[in-house]
Amino acid sequence: MRTLRMLRQERGWTLDELARRTGLTKSYLSKVERGNSTPSIAVAIGLAEALGVDVTQLFGDAQDSANLEVRRVGTAADPTVPDSGSSFVHLAGGVVGKQMLPFLIYPPADEVECLYRAHSGDELILVRSGEIEMRFPDRTERLAAGDSVYFRGGIPHYVKSISPEPAEVLLVIAAPEEQA
Repeated sequence: MRTLRMLRQERGWTLDELARRTGLTKSYLSKVERGNSTPSIAVAIGLAEALGVDVTQLFGDAQDSANLEVRRVGTAADPTVPDSGSSFVHLAGGVVGKQMLPFLIYPPADEVECLYRAHSGDELILVRSGEIEMRFPDRTERLAAGDSVYFRGGIPHYVKSISPEPAEVLLVIAAPEEQA
């Protein structure tokens, strides 16, 4: 995410300042800037909010004038694999200033990376294939293909695959009002 460094420097911020504004460590932010670490979707949303930009600008696929984007089967970019273990494909990355942040995610099956995340904006998850387990602080839900869940992104949550085959999930996050 070399774009992160550019956006930070455009604001005249040091890594210390960005760390203060995001609650992330300076060393982690440095790793992200150098491309040695990839943030989760929740962390990327927090970075975008702190910088006052559309989250697509952090992934480097935003275009200035796209108001419509069609993605054909088989043309999706390779999934991004953040430090959280989930991999994801950012859908509609060329549209700037959108009110929804759509992703295809491929949740991990391991327990090691079970990190609860919270972020601004409401969230809709629809399981396209496989089965997942959605964990919240006070409950756990098992979802199969065709099942969905809607919740406030501010509720800490975690998703993991529980089926023998990898799960594919459509994730749509309502963009924070500042970005909408």
